Amino acid sequence: MDAIETGVIDGQEVATFVTLREPAWHGLGTVLEEEVNTSEMLAAAHLSDWNVRVEPVEVPEGYFAFKDQFRTVRTSPFGGSDILGYVGERYKPFQNEELFAFGDALLDGGRWETGGSIKNGTKVFGSLALDRSTSLGGDDVDNYLLVSTSHDGSAAIQASVTPIRVVCANTLNIALSGAKQTFKIRHTQSMQGKVQAAREALALADTYIDLWEEEMSVLADTTITNIQFEELIQSIYAPNDTKAGVTRFEKRKDVLWDIWVSETIKPIFGTAYGAYNALNEELMWNRGGRGDNSMENVAASRSGFNPVWNAENNGLLKAVKSLVQV
Repeated sequence: MDAIETGVIDGQEVATFVTLREPAWHGLGTVLEEEVNTSEMLAAAHLSDWNVRVEPVEVPEGYFAFKDQFRTVRTSPFGGSDILGYVGERYKPFQNEELFAFGDALLDGGRWETGGSIKNGTKVFGSLALDRSTSLGGDDVDNYLLVSTSHDGSAAIQASVTPIRVVCANTLNIALSGAKQTFKIRHTQSMQGKVQAAREALALADTYIDLWEEEMSVLADTTITNIQFEELIQSIYAPNDTKAGVTRFEKRKDVLWDIWVSETIKPIFGTAYGAYNALNEELMWNRGGRGDNSMENVAASRSGFNPVWNAENNGLLKAVKSLVQV
């Protein structure tokens, strides 16, 4: 299953994804050469006019049915209708247009960078560039407001501040005390009146980015040797005594060392910040890239959708800080 939806429109294979100027890592979708407005972004990503709706589930006579069982259905951009998921009676669908209008309202307009859908249309997202970037020892990080939601009851409407390292496109989501990174609206609530609450909760990203920069600057100013990097790998991924466990560990260690001495880490090599990014890059790209859902796993981790990935990323950061005692 690919991360980004693909299908046929007017005889051509297309993807429900669009990006501004820079091609995406997966090579799918439309690349826009100039900035576009919200409705144009939605249209280019094939996210317009889905008409997501709730329908009762018809159960054949004689079969057991849960009380008040409903399903979400969309008008597919590829023709016909799709069943997206099964939900309760109180579930309120939000259209893709409402999600993107929410992002617009949070920033009083802004430059849309990406938009798309994954998991067969059940999850939709868009990102707006924030007018603030960070440079740490020559390493550039751009900041985005990511808005996302699901159409199958699995996730709320969400607005998140997302730092992304430019050279490798890795998301650097970390949990920070005193800074709220995410605001959510459940699908049983109304969107009305939520924009101001979201702005206040996110503080338009400034508090989070301030603390993120402060934390990463300390790591960028802290030296780490190759011996310490080896110790770090051992402390996080020490193998069990089985032959298979040792083999997996050796393969992962080889990948981590390749990343540690690669061009993507070169500007920050020899620092604790570089070590964290090497670990992060292996987590986001290599460990996600296996199995039937590999593309989907990588997309979810990079986009900040998956709390399990985010928690593991936080664990890597704690390990680095513990090693260098910062």
